[in-house]
Amino acid sequence: MRCSNPDSTPGTEFPKTDGHHIVKLSIVIPCYNESKTIRTIVDRVRRAPVADKEIIIVDDYSRDGTRDLLRTEIAPLVDKVIYHEVNQGKGAALRSGFAVATGDVVVVQDADLEYDPDEYPRLMKPILDGKADVVFGSRFTGGDAHRVVYFWHMVGNRVLTLFSNMLTNLNLTDMESCFKLFRREIIQRIAIEENRFGVEPELTAKVAKLRVPIYEVGISYSGRTYEEGKKIGWKDGFRALYAILKYNLFR
Repeated sequence: MRCSNPDSTPGTEFPKTDGHHIVKLSIVIPCYNESKTIRTIVDRVRRAPVADKEIIIVDDYSRDGTRDLLRTEIAPLVDKVIYHEVNQGKGAALRSGFAVATGDVVVVQDADLEYDPDEYPRLMKPILDGKADVVFGSRFTGGDAHRVVYFWHMVGNRVLTLFSNMLTNLNLTDMESCFKLFRREIIQRIAIEENRFGVEPELTAKVAKLRVPIYEVGISYSGRTYEEGKKIGWKDGFRALYAILKYNLFR
């Protein structure tokens, strides 16, 4: 199934070709207990200004009604829905989604509305220009709108990014960004081991070891609060630190 943009006008979808063929974007949406936002994010992804896209949702054993929405309302609107039979974590959801992706490029789209699907063309451009194989969306560069939320989360992200950069020898500004885009052949070469939020430093370490060209582009960010459903916490920060050491020094 090809998910087209029902609200676009001719000539506004981006981009249709890389000079050889139509470029297909696979969007992997990991979700866990996102009943308040899952329909909205799917609608926004379907309207995103990309001509050919494949939408893959991985439900990580939600127990808040998300599964009912997926089965009754959302499954007909997307290409694939994968249901985990036990909660495993974001890394496990990405592992499942990446394995079935068929697009030329693959992007991670969280279900919580923090990242904007309208910015897919911005992430895709370095790859379509032949400059990059992997693109990170950075919340800390550019002049786009950012919701003001948690100071210590920002500090933690910057510290983890610095530590990761020291071991990968990359100069990223936002290693922990969830908005990452890959050529499919690159991401399907990577065996994801982390089940939870340690997947971000793991992916960074493993793409760095592949020595492929990596770009970073500024993105907008609409962070949510814990009251609104934010799940990542301080324990995940320690796991990220462990993952930085593990996948840079011992893999």
